[in-house]
Amino acid sequence: MPKIGMEPVRRSALINATIAEIGQNGSLDVTVSQIARRAGMSSALAHHYFGSKEQIFLAVIRHILRQFGQSVAERSSTAMSPRDRIIAIIDASFDQEQFDPNVVAAWLAFYVKAQNSNEVARLLRVYARRLNSNLVFQLKEIVSDDAACNIAQGLASMIDGFYIRHALQDMAPNRQTTKALVVDYLDLCLLRHQNN
Repeated sequence: MPKIGMEPVRRSALINATIAEIGQNGSLDVTVSQIARRAGMSSALAHHYFGSKEQIFLAVIRHILRQFGQSVAERSSTAMSPRDRIIAIIDASFDQEQFDPNVVAAWLAFYVKAQNSNEVARLLRVYARRLNSNLVFQLKEIVSDDAACNIAQGLASMIDGFYIRHALQDMAPNRQTTKALVVDYLDLCLLRHQNN
């Protein structure tokens, strides 16, 4: 019988264990038993809290997206200009917690999973739309609407691209250099469009 008040703690432990297992395996090819063992509980308890492996994966995606959203909100709260708010989004994208190797592996595994799971695809579309709309909204304060859409597309592509590079290459730049490269792209685009 599950102990009263332990559900949030155990759910969190299972989510963290799932991220670690995905990171170790490099795919979603993990079992509920592996996840539960890493979390220090039984498979039956894991099924009690989530129902299925698919539901655990969905909870992990929601957890990662929620952390990203909170990180953007915290960083944006002190931003003084549209450019600063865009930098806040970039910073959140490459935050230590988001850019942890296990979390990066989870992101990539979920992109693959989205090819055959409508619910995973829906969550990733929500993330992509929010990222795009947040970037475009801030960019429109600085450049034309067309330029804002193009720059936002470039920034989102760079962010996703660096996640892929970090997952698949040992030669990818470190987190700080990665962030600096994305900011450089932003500043070059802003300079070009402000001079036109």
